[in-house]
Order: sequence, then structure tokens, then C-alpha cells
Amino acid sequence: MARPFVTLKLATSLDGKIALANGQSEWITCEKSRRAGRRLRGSHDAIAVGANTACLDNPQLTTRINGMDDPIRVIFDTNLRLPLVSNLVDTAKDIPVWVFCASSEGPRADALRGRGVQLFAVASDQGLDVNAALGVLHRKNVSRLLVEGGGQLAASFIQAGAVDVIEWFRAPVILGGDGRNGIGPLGLTDLKLSKHFTRASISELGDDVHERYERK
Repeated sequence: MARPFVTLKLATSLDGKIALANGQSEWITCEKSRRAGRRLRGSHDAIAVGANTACLDNPQLTTRINGMDDPIRVIFDTNLRLPLVSNLVDTAKDIPVWVFCASSEGPRADALRGRGVQLFAVASDQGLDVNAALGVLHRKNVSRLLVEGGGQLAASFIQAGAVDVIEWFRAPVILGGDGRNGIGPLGLTDLKLSKHFTRASISELGDDVHERYERK
């Protein structure tokens, strides 16, 4: 199936956490890592996050770097939980916001469309169909997609075999087992089923480490 090239971006603690159990996450990685992450946004056609990230963090998902274009903002939001008053919806008519959901019908769907949000129904028995969403993005000329969070969305793309590169920014802090995982459950029952990547590069960004992994 033709699909965009997919980069998974992770910004975690040493033990792979993206937030405390209470959701606090600002800031785990340093400013140099965050700036590198924003440059990644500018090198991709679209950026994707899950509904929890969109609702809890109220992100802008822009580059905030002079001279760099902002990507299309893509939200995987099964039940259309994206707030009608949010940074994403408020700017949807200026910078596109595309929502993949289970159903694009109903009053809430109409309200989001009225604010300039585009909706695409890609339901499956397991929730949202990642491959169907990637097919839509390909048909809409998205050639490079950055998947930025959170853990459940990252796991969904890994399970679908749709991650080509991982850009991993790791800070020298430990958040513990009750923290929120950068990658959610994969349901593996045998190590032979695990997804394998090869480290292509490693560098330091302030106190953080930036690693790049490519799919084998």
C-alpha cells in the first residue's frame, strides 16, 4: 500500500516516560531537544497526535521557527473529543487540522467542520485503522508524516508496521514505573514478534541524547 514515510518522534526520560502519572510533562527534555523537535515538524508535511495529547496538552503543533512552514495538524480522535475551543480548532482555518475518527456524522462533527476542521472516518474493529488513515494522507499528497504522541498512538503505528524512522530525544531523568509510557502496550507474546530497528546515529543535545533509528 502506498503511504507516507513515517517518522516517530519520542521525547522521554531515560526509562521511556513522557509524563508523570498525573500528566505533568513540561519539560522533560532540554530546550535544544525541543528546538530540534520543532525543526522536525518543519521537515514533514503533516504531524500527528492522539486525542489525549490534543485534549490534555492543548498544543499548537507548529514549528515556531522563522522561515519554516507549519505542517498539517492531524489528530487521531476516535470519539471526536477535540475541544471546540482549543489552539488547534481556533487556528484550523489558517493551518489545516485533519481529524481521523470513527464517525464523521452528527452535531459535534458538524460543529468541528464549521470551525474549519476536516474529518475522515476510518473506523475498524480495533478502533481507528492506521493503514486506512495513511492511505487518505497519501491520496492528499502527504509524503512525510511525523507522529509525535502519545504512547497509544505510537503503539498503534508500530503495531501496523508503519514506522520507518524513530527520532528519540532522551533526557537524563528517571520518572519511574508509574509514569506515562512513550510507547503503549503492543500485546507481544513472543520476543520473535518484536519490531527491530537499527541505530543510525547518536548525538548530544545539551544534557540530552538524540538517537535516530531506522527500521530493519
